[in-house]
Amino acid sequence: MWYIALNTFGRPIRKLYYSIGEVSKIVGVAQHVLRYWETEFAQLQPRKNRAGRRVYTSSDLALVQRIHELLRVNKFTLYGARQILDRADAPEDADEARSELIKLRTFLENMRQQLS
Repeated sequence: MWYIALNTFGRPIRKLYYSIGEVSKIVGVAQHVLRYWETEFAQLQPRKNRAGRRVYTSSDLALVQRIHELLRVNKFTLYGARQILDRADAPEDADEARSELIKLRTFLENMRQQLS
């Protein structure tokens, strides 16, 4: 369930940064859980302001929502959720690696034909 602040016209306010308390209310987990998730998930690294307080961007908020969904709704372990998130980051690398392997296979097949 999303917690969204509304302006005077009843429209949602889009914020650039959210405090840890706001993210805690939005996601529905305690603040110490968010700090723990930062240690467990390398992708979750909110910036800190000059005062040293964590500030979450909308992409950080989306990641926290995804982690919450994996852990609390889908009942993944920390290890399983970490693997899912790592795989979500890797598709571009996997596509590049696959295309390189296809090129290499084509090259090797051509070499084999030339040697026969």
